[in-house]
Amino acid sequence: MSGNQEPILVKEESVVGLPIPLLKLKSWQWWVLVSVNIFFLIGGQAASVLLGRFYYDQGGNSKWMATLVQTAAFPILYIPLLLLPSSSSAESSSEPACSLKYIVLIYVLLGVIIAGDNMLYSVGLLYLSASTYSLICATQLAFNAVFSYFINVQKFTALILNSVVLLSFSAALIALNDDADTPAGVPRSKYIVGFVCTLAASALYSLLLSLMQFSFEKILKRETFSVVLEMQIYTSLVATCVSVIGLFASGEWRTLHGEMEGYHKGQASYVLTLVWTAVTWQVCSVGVVGLIFLVTSLFSNVISTLSLAVTPLAALVVFRDKMSGVKVMAMLIALWGFASYVYQNHIDDLKVRRARQQAQARRVEPPC
Repeated sequence: MSGNQEPILVKEESVVGLPIPLLKLKSWQWWVLVSVNIFFLIGGQAASVLLGRFYYDQGGNSKWMATLVQTAAFPILYIPLLLLPSSSSAESSSEPACSLKYIVLIYVLLGVIIAGDNMLYSVGLLYLSASTYSLICATQLAFNAVFSYFINVQKFTALILNSVVLLSFSAALIALNDDADTPAGVPRSKYIVGFVCTLAASALYSLLLSLMQFSFEKILKRETFSVVLEMQIYTSLVATCVSVIGLFASGEWRTLHGEMEGYHKGQASYVLTLVWTAVTWQVCSVGVVGLIFLVTSLFSNVISTLSLAVTPLAALVVFRDKMSGVKVMAMLIALWGFASYVYQNHIDDLKVRRARQQAQARRVEPPC
């Protein structure tokens, strides 16, 4: 998911360069900003998935077009970058700057991965209902725990293991559900393809997050607000270019005119669906980065988790998706897995805060 590409979840203790205007905010102003970003995240992700499903339901069939719109509106990310600039003093680092060729290489490699990931998500959404798709996407937390263990050397605790097992079991229930609610005209074989592609996309997205975190810690060695947003902007630019190349190389561009003319809701609706799908994906991105910057990465994770639960419910209302007993059980198990994952992050966050407070206390102690 490009959002599904949701943005990098950086750790609060490693983010520096908080803009001075944010430090002067009153409590109610801060809460207003937090509330706005929560709305952006939940509303953006739910709307983008529903619009993606709507595109297919109304006659859209171009997987590359569905892939392209997930990153095409990346210039929107320049808005928060310009409104909340990091101070130059905070941006300065004692570490030597990474050479331009390595930065370009990182952006290109990650951008290509994002394009491939978005294509997998597009195929998954083509063959699955919006609610089933969202439940399978929840497995990205389990994959994230595994990749973080091997790439970012994070601990694999009992709570994380519990989360991985529960989320895997939830996905297995969806896969084995004989009463699956597939979109009209989609055979069982295509449902399996959609399931596998969505599961693979969730795994690839989790790998992408771990690689981004590794890039910040080991190569760029900075995680300021502007650096995080710049990575998102330029990797999205690369992903957009790859999607455009795929659209023309596959020959799907030849079908777009006929697709627009045959769109059930009309040509104007076709254009608006694609435009608003692109916009809502980036609105979601702004919300996630905003919550990371205003609160913590843990809080952003919690709200992201909530948005995954909101989307299936929204699909029930908008598309009348069938909510079978198996799907309800899968959702409850997934929420249990979410809770385990979030609680472990809460414990880790408390340990970091306690260590930081102890370090600050030692620094202010008067010499004997």
